[in-house]
This record gives sequence, C-alpha cells and structure tokens, in this order.
Amino acid sequence: MRFEFKPSFERSIKQLKPLEKTEVKEVASKLIKILSKDRQIHRGLGLKRLTGNFWEARKGIKARILFRGQGDLIEFVLAGSHDDIKRFLRNF
Repeated sequence: MRFEFKPSFERSIKQLKPLEKTEVKEVASKLIKILSKDRQIHRGLGLKRLTGNFWEARKGIKARILFRGQGDLIEFVLAGSHDDIKRFLRNF
C-alpha cells in the first residue's frame, strides 16, 4: 500500500489552528498504520464513505481528512471542517 499527500492537503493543513493540526496529523498517522497493515478499522477514526472513491476520517467535529483510494494508492486530499469537505466535493 502506498500513501501520497497531495499539495491541496499540505495547503489545507497550513490553514488550520495548532490544535486542529495536531488532531489531523494524529488521525492521518492512525489511518496509515491501520491501512498499511490491513487491520480492522475502529470507530475512533469516524471513517465514512462519501462519494465514489472518496472517504472521510474524522476526530471530533472540526478535524476531518478527505482521502481517496485508487488500487494500492491512498491519496490524502484535504484536511478541514465538514463545510470544507462538502465545498471541495461539490467543486470536484
């Protein structure tokens, strides 16, 4: 399994508050560990399939990660709030 952080993800992380940055990095780290070892995904990540190949992982209300799976590649696309994710998918 390969993981890629898109430039849009990197830009979105820079715009977050320090606490939110920490939460997003924590969720991304847990997600990578689980997906790379084919472990069972636990509820703490708040994983939800959105549309097509897009998935959302969340920690709380504000810290959310949008990612996409394509074969053996997981692309981290965006980090932000529920509204940020909705806006991105609407314009995608």
